[in-house]
Amino acid sequence: MAAKTTQPNIVVLMTDQQRVGLTGAEGGPDSMPRVDALFADGARFDRAYTSCPACVPARTSLLTGRFPSAHRVRQNSNAEHAFYSKDLLDVLRAAGYSLHFSGKPHMHPGPQDFDTFHGPFMHDRGPTESAAHEEFDAWLHGLDHAVTEEPTPFPLESQLPYRIVDGAIRAVDGAPAEDPYFLWLSFPEPHNPYQVPEPYFSMFDEAEVPERLAGPEALDALGWRFRWLHRLIEEKRPGFDQVWRRYRANYLGMLRMIDDQIGRLVDHLADQPGGLENTVFVFLTDHGDFVGDYGLQRKGAGLPEALTRIPLAVAGPGVETQHRSELVSMVDLLPTIAEWVGQPIPPGVQGRSLAPLLRGGEAPPSEFSTIYAEHGYGGVSYAETDRPPLHFPYQGYTFDELNSVTQSGEMRMVVGGRYKLIVDDRSEVFLYDLESDPAETKDLSDDAALAGVREDLYRQLVQWLLRVADDLPEGDYQPKSRPHNWRWA
Repeated sequence: MAAKTTQPNIVVLMTDQQRVGLTGAEGGPDSMPRVDALFADGARFDRAYTSCPACVPARTSLLTGRFPSAHRVRQNSNAEHAFYSKDLLDVLRAAGYSLHFSGKPHMHPGPQDFDTFHGPFMHDRGPTESAAHEEFDAWLHGLDHAVTEEPTPFPLESQLPYRIVDGAIRAVDGAPAEDPYFLWLSFPEPHNPYQVPEPYFSMFDEAEVPERLAGPEALDALGWRFRWLHRLIEEKRPGFDQVWRRYRANYLGMLRMIDDQIGRLVDHLADQPGGLENTVFVFLTDHGDFVGDYGLQRKGAGLPEALTRIPLAVAGPGVETQHRSELVSMVDLLPTIAEWVGQPIPPGVQGRSLAPLLRGGEAPPSEFSTIYAEHGYGGVSYAETDRPPLHFPYQGYTFDELNSVTQSGEMRMVVGGRYKLIVDDRSEVFLYDLESDPAETKDLSDDAALAGVREDLYRQLVQWLLRVADDLPEGDYQPKSRPHNWRWA
């Protein structure tokens, strides 16, 4: 057997819909001690953002290093339309990696694009290997994405994270020893339905969960999408917000359940020849969750920090122990990995390599002092009073917070320093001071004292809109490039 390459193995640990601020390392409850310990000697990006607070657009951004308006996947129903030159899998394959996936896909690659593929897992089902799995999945589906007020009546081994880690362990054990491997674990949790078995159900007391930033009393101060979504859910599930503390307790329990399974995987990898010395770990999520803020569950309305900020941490050989304050995005992961494995950043990539930052280097403020995100699938925004046909009926219990109304039109955001500017296709403008108003309920766009701040963020937003104008397809002209894809450095 050939000697194993010195290229690092890469393990991406991805959760779904994880709210920033609810782990011990982020100043919250001790919900993910194993993850916190794994990245204690790594780099944490304290101000990381999604490209778009919706699953498939965000995951396509992670894979392509492009924002949704460029990769063209702007809703959960059209992953197959992703537009790019090369994605993360292409880069890793060119570098000699074997590719392994276990979990929830919600992305354009399929089983044929990996050496092993354990899935698809979704939020109410996964591949079944026993009658117990089938019974649990049927029960999970019957919850219809609700919040359970009793412990899940099935053992931990039936839960999706446990089954996902089982698949990941099998993949690693069977991976070619002569090649480095890329392992992507994609957990469907802590996305709804919000359920956990004991001991996780009782691990976080309802009376002691973190208070929410604001309840439904704040809805009048927010954009119309928030109110439309709240009204829809209240029609379908009257009094749903009364269980927000149970919702938060279940959510924290789900984080601990995921954490234990990540710990099980890490322990297994540590027992392999060479241990963890040549493995890079990445931890992130696709977007956040309201977790009861504004009287809302899940996601779906606007670009608040609750939905747009994400955890992002990296640990492994060559990564300095540090907290980084730069404004970064999930689109930066592909160019970062490309630089790690010695591959060129593909044409059309809009993210910036974070490799120099991971090594402890300085970050040019011109490149990392602002960040941008998108919302909307296009067309004209609906209005608060509109009730067009949806992909689910207005009657009954079932709803999807991502729908023709909440995702309509165009909305763009830029964050710089303590301020955030949001604009949409109806000429609505919002300016928030994230330090003094973390709930984002006080619009300062008309504050004369902040006119300079507003104008500077407008200028920064225009720069971002120019940056995310698509460079593809390539033609005869040769574009000028900069190291690390740092266009403004």
